[in-house]
Amino acid sequence: MPRLGTRREVVAQTVVADDYPLTEVPQSARRGLLSLTTVLLGFVFFTPTMLAGAQVATAFRPGALFTVLLTGSLILGTYVAVLAVIGARTGLTTVLLARYTLGSGGSKWADILLGGTQVCWYAVTAAFLSELIVEAFGWQGFEWLVIILGSALTGLTAYIGYRGIEVLSALSVPLMFILCCWVVVRATDEVGGLGGFGATEPTTVLPWATAVTIVVGTFVSGGTQTPNWSRFARLPRQAFVAAFGSFFVANLLMLVFGAVGALAFAEGDFVSVLLRLNLTVAAVVLLALNVWTTQDNAAYAFGLAGAELTGVHGKRPFVVGGIAIAMVLALSGIYEALPQYLVLLGVLIPPLGGTIIGDYVFVWRGKLPPVNRTRFVRFRWTCVGAYATGTAVAFVSDQVEFGLPPVQGILVAIVAVPLFESLARRLGRQHNHTVLRSGETTTVPA
Repeated sequence: MPRLGTRREVVAQTVVADDYPLTEVPQSARRGLLSLTTVLLGFVFFTPTMLAGAQVATAFRPGALFTVLLTGSLILGTYVAVLAVIGARTGLTTVLLARYTLGSGGSKWADILLGGTQVCWYAVTAAFLSELIVEAFGWQGFEWLVIILGSALTGLTAYIGYRGIEVLSALSVPLMFILCCWVVVRATDEVGGLGGFGATEPTTVLPWATAVTIVVGTFVSGGTQTPNWSRFARLPRQAFVAAFGSFFVANLLMLVFGAVGALAFAEGDFVSVLLRLNLTVAAVVLLALNVWTTQDNAAYAFGLAGAELTGVHGKRPFVVGGIAIAMVLALSGIYEALPQYLVLLGVLIPPLGGTIIGDYVFVWRGKLPPVNRTRFVRFRWTCVGAYATGTAVAFVSDQVEFGLPPVQGILVAIVAVPLFESLARRLGRQHNHTVLRSGETTTVPA
């Protein structure tokens, strides 16, 4: 009769099989630059990002449009690359980093915000894929069935873990890149060559700052969760190169592809552009693979957030639960609210990443104690205040159309952390975690 494992052994086996959701990734499980780049490119090569590029394109002349896309992508790439380095150095997910920054209670907001937005992204993408398939094959009336089946299928690799995501991304990214380049060539022919784009005139009005916020918002939620994957990097510099290359270069390309399609065909929806080019089976297969690589990353992220939220040593139940919620949202028509949703993400999420960066650099000075030797306070009010301040600045600047809300939110949050920490020390009101002595461990947040 086989020996039954102890509870500690069962938990340890679950942690390894489920990609270390509540612990640091050990060096033995780390991977190289190619592996991480493949996973992140699969995440960023996301066709609904083209929708954002297409919508912004209708409000600017080509020169100003490229400046908007370049500025937004540079902000996003730099921000994400810094977080990726922190993930590689600590081996921790974003929500675990938030536990150090906000406290065991404050991190629950990060779980809800980051996990919830990824559930919403999953729903948006499920609706996008359903629209493509229904229009391509004339399956009107069966949108609900396509959403349900597609959502279930694209969550499989997230359920498996990092390795499943890596294999799928390696297959999908080259195919998607080929398809996008082909669309650009056809779009260029449609307008009579490159000079034809210069003759296009804006048809809508969009403030410059709002447009940049939309660009940042395309992946600020997913980008803030880059430590979920960069924690597997062997070296911090590998994490930086992979993240910056993916979120600056690749995300910029996706935005440009969407903008070019919109300018050439006067279509703000990339699905309609593809169908006008008479792509059916090839488009469905390639785009389904592309969408799948983003869906599994989103499901992986909200699975990890659910594990931290509940303290369960496993992400898989939350992958399944998140997909079920996303199905309901997709059926409710969330796809139509995408532009407003992107602006909201550009206000709420960047200050969280900024707070984590400020805390890691100025308070912890790049050295976090191990999770199992840290007794966490419920709330670190200094960092909670820094996040709230950054969010307020981003919100107000968005409302009055002043500056770049995501950038201001990040920078204010970063600077506010050491300022609030200094003030708390002077007032004798610091709330810090307790680092246990060697040999002492804890697995339950205080």
